[in-house]
Formats: sequence, structure tokens, C-alpha cells
Amino acid sequence: MSQSDLDEELALEAGEIARLVSYILFLLIASGMFFAAGDIPTSRFERLGAGAFPQFVFAGIVLICAIAIVLTVPKISAAAYGQFFRFAAKWARKCYLVFLCLAALGLYLVAMPWLGFSLASLIFLFGMQLALLPRSVKSIIIAAIIAVVFSYGLNLLFAEVFTVFLPKGVL
Repeated sequence: MSQSDLDEELALEAGEIARLVSYILFLLIASGMFFAAGDIPTSRFERLGAGAFPQFVFAGIVLICAIAIVLTVPKISAAAYGQFFRFAAKWARKCYLVFLCLAALGLYLVAMPWLGFSLASLIFLFGMQLALLPRSVKSIIIAAIIAVVFSYGLNLLFAEVFTVFLPKGVL
């Protein structure tokens, strides 16, 4: 077996490991949602309670993920686990902008209660545009205009037209 054939086989097994990791993540999320659904308040008109159907669905997801995990583990060779991290690191370096956008979105959602919709949106939009656009004076000016219009303009639109008030923030 040549080195390229071996690399291709390990790449396929790395894909199986990635699938296994996704099964584990879905199992953990569905387990958490199963327990969270138990906290849904019940009314006096329901025998099973409002959380019974969501718990049934999430229990099914947990069961399917558990079966998928059990069926996937034997397919993967021991050598593939070590190669998975090499492929994962290579993929993460190639897709760093995805992680940057997710981190910025997380910071935006955490900062909004303190900064308010307008200021948090301004910082988020301007920062994301700077990260994603080619940097020139013209593109920076356009990014600033877009950030101002979509942050303060949307806030004004919702307040004046729809009478929906977006979070003001502490500041």
C-alpha cells in the first residue's frame, strides 16, 4: 500500500472520527435539552405535562446518537485517532474566519445586555467588516457607514415604526 493510499484511508477514517465527535456532541446537547424540557411548567389541563413531548423527542435523539456511536467506534482504527488531530488542526487553520465570526457573535450576544443593541451592533458589524473585507480607506469608510446605519438605524426603525424597543443596555 503506497503512502498516498494510506493517507487517503486515514483521511476517510478522520472523517469517521469527525462524525463520531458530532454524534457525541448531539448526544450531550439532546441530554441537556431533555432535562431542560422537564422544567417546563405544566398546566392543570395536561396529564403528562408540557415537557413530555419534547422529552420524548430528545430521548429519541439520545437513543439514535448512542446507537450511532456504538456502530461507529469499531469502524475506526487506532492509527486514525492520531491522524484525526492532524487533519483537524489543518482544517481549523484553513477555516479560521469561521471561528473568528463565531467568537465575535458570542461576544456580541454577551455584550448586548451591557452595551445595548445599538452600540454592541455597531462594534460587531464594524469589527466583522474589518475582519472580512479587504482594507482600504474606501472600504473602511463604507464599513463605518454600514455599521452606523444598521445599528442605530435599525434601532430607530424598530422604536419609531414598529414600537418595539431593542435592549438599551447599562451604558
